[in-house]
Amino acid sequence: MASNSNKANHNRVYGIIAAAVIILLLIIVFRSPTTSNPNQADALAPQKLINQITSVPTSVSDGVGNGSTTTKASPISAKSYLTSKGLPQILYMGAEYCPYCAAERWPMIIALSKFGTFSNLHTTHSSTTDVYADTQTFSFHDSTFVSKYIGFTPVEMFSNIADSNASSGYTTLDTPTTAQQSLMSTYDAPPYVSSSNQGAIPFIYFGGKYLIVGASYSPQVLQGKSYQQIANSLSSSNNTIAKGMLGAANNITATICKLTNNQPSSACTPTIMGLESSL
Repeated sequence: MASNSNKANHNRVYGIIAAAVIILLLIIVFRSPTTSNPNQADALAPQKLINQITSVPTSVSDGVGNGSTTTKASPISAKSYLTSKGLPQILYMGAEYCPYCAAERWPMIIALSKFGTFSNLHTTHSSTTDVYADTQTFSFHDSTFVSKYIGFTPVEMFSNIADSNASSGYTTLDTPTTAQQSLMSTYDAPPYVSSSNQGAIPFIYFGGKYLIVGASYSPQVLQGKSYQQIANSLSSSNNTIAKGMLGAANNITATICKLTNNQPSSACTPTIMGLESSL
């Protein structure tokens, strides 16, 4: 029979083991999944935030008009138009690390939501080491867009997580198809863009009729702003962010309205149709 001292020693050992197991379980349960990869886009965008930026009053967006848009869609003459099931298709090619893509996704979501519905959008930010570092934005990776007017195919080629072994310097997300890469190689080059901007992203291809390469406004206006601060700024047409973002959204909307023959009328308003003449 074991002595009382042996029993006490055994109980003490069991107690230490039990405490260690509890601590380990607490570490596993409460460890944040983003701690090891702080740049990873692993959070669904709050629906309240999406609703806020896609329900800007018409009076505000009309008041912005062109706003401070610096780049508009330019017409191109492709050999064939990009369509699927009879609908014009929009191809977006970008990357999460890219600050210009970060700025452009906001007005793209605003504009596209006038024609359909997004699901599974995630929040992310641009590279913390690039120009306009840490620009708050969304990711199209794994998102879905449903519309009876247009199709939208997003290709987020790279994440914002540095990878010294990757040619881009960032980990791969979506690999373009041969056809998508061919479109980018053809139209993201002279004479469609300057030689200094060849290969620039974002690359947005509107069904073979229009093209946007780069951000439509300066990402600088978003510097240091949180998602909520950016969304709140869209309540006034006099706000600097609103002038850039809503101006870009208006011009993207006008470009899409050209593809859909001005349908639906809720998106292709008189103000938007007035912007079509400048495309």
